[in-house]
Amino acid sequence: MRAILAVLVALSVAGAPDAAAQVRPPRVQLDNTLGAAGQEHTQQPALESGPPLPAVGLLREDLRFRNAALIGAGVVLVGTYGLNKWWNDGFTGDFRTENEGWFGQNTRSGGADKLGHTYFTYAGIRLLTRGFEAIGNDPRQSLRLGMWSALGVMTAIEVADGYSRKYRFSAQDAIMNVAGAGLGYLLERYPDVDRLVDLRLLYKPSPGSRFDPAGDYSGQTYLFVLKANGVSALQNHEPLRYFELALGYGSRGYENPPGSERSRNLYIGVSLNLAEVLGRTVFRGDRERSTAQRGTDFFLEFIQLPGTAVLSRHPL
Repeated sequence: MRAILAVLVALSVAGAPDAAAQVRPPRVQLDNTLGAAGQEHTQQPALESGPPLPAVGLLREDLRFRNAALIGAGVVLVGTYGLNKWWNDGFTGDFRTENEGWFGQNTRSGGADKLGHTYFTYAGIRLLTRGFEAIGNDPRQSLRLGMWSALGVMTAIEVADGYSRKYRFSAQDAIMNVAGAGLGYLLERYPDVDRLVDLRLLYKPSPGSRFDPAGDYSGQTYLFVLKANGVSALQNHEPLRYFELALGYGSRGYENPPGSERSRNLYIGVSLNLAEVLGRTVFRGDRERSTAQRGTDFFLEFIQLPGTAVLSRHPL
């Protein structure tokens, strides 16, 4: 899954909102209000636009090839990473399953791995949707392709786990993949919801671990964020527009040696909408957002940087 994080950084610049403007006609612009992350959103007709017109150097007849190339690149990237990281012990001829449980104290990672499946499927859908738009698909088709591609890859990973020597197929993981797909579809389909909520990963390496945002479960905190500037009454309120209500979950100590203290924790607190802050300071509130600002805004929809949230921990 670390590979998906790498793609997140790359596509946040190359495939951020409006990056596809040169290969498809502009969306119907009904709402020029800045979104929660400083980005412009359109109302529902944004997903109703017709097929993009051929652009210079991008023929409509080549669209299927471009789509297949993007999907294939994702499969190769994840597959190569998996062979070197997850499945380096090889495979068996038997398909094996395992009941991993959900968020119980005695589960493998206290449930953090389950939220990881939701998060990475969610992020994959949103990234791939931008990618499919950038190569010439209309918004609705891009969302369909992004959703089925991301969910397909994550499900294929789980099936491969079932044949691997080290892991097993987990129905719980597969269900959480579907949950992430549903959330990604919801936020892409309905801009008003996207302006209001984010799902983010806050990562600090756990004691004794290397920097591994995807595999270091004890360093992960998943935050469901409600953004003040997604509420009409607070969009222009100083300074509330820069703050958010954050609800989170994270487990600690599950990667440490046996006998170490383990905990499952709920978090509640206030986080800083860094995209809004940067939009009003570094980027000077420009309505015509630069590529750097679009990329930064998109990246910060998924990542909560350390030091930008004050959270109260409540052990379960």
